[in-house]
Amino acid sequence: MEVVRVLFGVWILVSWVLISVLGEGARGALPCDFPAIYNFGDSNSDTGGIFAAFYPAGPPSGETFFHQPAGRGSGGRLIIDFIAKGLGLPYLSAYLDSVGTSFRHGANFATGGSTIRRLNESYFVTGVSPFSLDIQIVQFGQFRARTSNLYNQAKKDSQRRNLPRPEDFSKALYTFDIGQNDIAAGFRTMSNEQFKAVIPDIIGQFAAAVQHLYQEGARAFWIHNTGPIGCLAVTLNYYHRPLSGILDQHGCVIAQNNMAEKFNRQLKKGIISLREQLPDATLTYVDVFAAKYKLIRNAKKEGFLDARNICCGYHEDGSHVWCGNKAKINGSEVYAGSCEDPSRYISWDGVHYTEAANYWVANHITDGSFSDPPLSITNACHKGRSL
Repeated sequence: MEVVRVLFGVWILVSWVLISVLGEGARGALPCDFPAIYNFGDSNSDTGGIFAAFYPAGPPSGETFFHQPAGRGSGGRLIIDFIAKGLGLPYLSAYLDSVGTSFRHGANFATGGSTIRRLNESYFVTGVSPFSLDIQIVQFGQFRARTSNLYNQAKKDSQRRNLPRPEDFSKALYTFDIGQNDIAAGFRTMSNEQFKAVIPDIIGQFAAAVQHLYQEGARAFWIHNTGPIGCLAVTLNYYHRPLSGILDQHGCVIAQNNMAEKFNRQLKKGIISLREQLPDATLTYVDVFAAKYKLIRNAKKEGFLDARNICCGYHEDGSHVWCGNKAKINGSEVYAGSCEDPSRYISWDGVHYTEAANYWVANHITDGSFSDPPLSITNACHKGRSL
């Protein structure tokens, strides 16, 4: 036991030294004071885009914090909401939502079901959004041009108050959380070898998006890798009496997580290459996979139920009714409502996290302990030494 204590102490010391030394580029520097956030992604960070485009979210979505549907695929706030709050900024309005929105401090281009690589699929059939990353980047370019023009033409401050200041685009933080649906589509339509072969193209398209934003004046990038898709609770409902070696000790599908990690390794290599190509940019790679898997691994210790439990939805004996929907099962109508205490659950609906889990992840990734370089989000405009 004494040896374990000593080794743990050494590990803590080494970790502290690494963060101190590798983050030395930001030591002594003032916090970045980002005036705005521009976010790109899928349902993990969509704050109302897909629901504005197609149909509104119904209850119990949003009940945890907003006490009404708020355009999010969760019962409450998302990681991007906690990022905005931590930076002293309001929650982001979706670019596609034109009612009662303010874009003074940024905009959210993410939509549920979005992919990096454009797919020729219908949203109403497979759930893949038509707003792939390249479309989101085009939307940003139009947004920047139109809002800047309106801002400069406005005669009164009251006409400008919901518009971004043109000078803030170069000072803003540009965040990404996308890629999970590319992997999910690969599982659905390709063999593992076929999907591995297209990962470089997906990463190339992601890099092109970052380069385009850089040309538009963006300089500070905060990039999440993809999470442990093999641990999504709904996935595990399709594995009844799995053979030995299919699941890990936490109930996650090993092959799916291995593919996500392969994707993440190539994403990180792509970001390292972008740092060389874009000398004035700061690109922070955030290991969301590691953070989420840590939560799943330590669920009980952190006050959560096992990650395989789903708060909202009905998934039993091969029958599936998604959160907020009704269906007849064995002749009886079933309403897939939410659990009594969402704060004890990691999974909201089998795919998305609860507010409590999102809060936990946000707290653990924004301090720099899961970042490369190991800088907190408040220092993401400064250069640090990469791990």
